[in-house]
Amino acid sequence: ERVTDYLRNNHVDVVQMKNYISFDIEKSMVIDRTGNRSNAERIADLLGINRKNIVQQINSDYFLDVSLVIGKDYSQLKSNVK
Repeated sequence: ERVTDYLRNNHVDVVQMKNYISFDIEKSMVIDRTGNRSNAERIADLLGINRKNIVQQINSDYFLDVSLVIGKDYSQLKSNVK
């Protein structure tokens, strides 16, 4: 919820929050769903996620630009820095 609040406070429309298919993700990543990498880069930059951790998985069935997967490095994200 902290990440969701942080993103919303930075003018990001968070549509849904749910668990990813695995809990064994080391590094947080941003998934580009539309092919517009700049949207994924904005989210990565807001949270301090390395742009190397942006992957593209275009899916027109999803009505969103990006998916965010929080990894075991969650405590290092900018949303958790006071």
